Amino acid sequence: MSQISTLKSQVSNYVIIVAGGSGTRMGTVVPKQFLTINGLPVLMHTVLAFHTSESRPNIILVLPSSYHDYWYQLCETHKFVVPHQLVSGGETRFHSVKNGLDLIDDENSVIAVQDAVRPFTSTRVIDKSYTHAAEHGNAVVAVKSRDSIRQQKADTSTALNRDEIYLVQTPQTFQFAQIKSAYHQAYENRFTDDASVVEATGVKINLIEGDYRNIKITFPEDIAIAELLLKEQ
Repeated sequence: MSQISTLKSQVSNYVIIVAGGSGTRMGTVVPKQFLTINGLPVLMHTVLAFHTSESRPNIILVLPSSYHDYWYQLCETHKFVVPHQLVSGGETRFHSVKNGLDLIDDENSVIAVQDAVRPFTSTRVIDKSYTHAAEHGNAVVAVKSRDSIRQQKADTSTALNRDEIYLVQTPQTFQFAQIKSAYHQAYENRFTDDASVVEATGVKINLIEGDYRNIKITFPEDIAIAELLLKEQ
């Protein structure tokens, strides 16, 4: 029996996929999570990545309530039958994740949070994230910066050591107690992701190796890159 299978027999896995985008930066009428890549909406690719992983988490999808009917129509059109729960999004990403967490009461669980518009998260990264979090409390996927980094303060810029700079991705995965406790805090503007929310409670954040192909679709040119990545696969 593999290590993942052994851990899975001991804990329950969940993923909260947050899809709150409005399409503003993409310049489209349809939110980016619904744009089609290789015949399927971006969001369906993301859901399938978790569904086909060995971790096989319970899937919770967070969508603005105004798009619930549209999502159901897409599922019918594409005969998309992957089991999942649907919950309404909140005012911010923080509140959307909190709404997803409200559906989970299993204290012996590991919970990942994933951007809906990261459709190329590999099953290798997903499984490693759950395994590491189950053993060490949490796991945040990140990659080292490939570019030189400078920090701007007022009118002065300073070079930073790029070997110490990591670009954070998702999934960000936590044991139940860590993330549940963290989301009992009041919202603050400094909460840019789930790691920052959990870190604010004094918990050490563990980085694990991500994948440079695990891109977040944000701008129109990202769609072209996504199509190329699919052709490679």
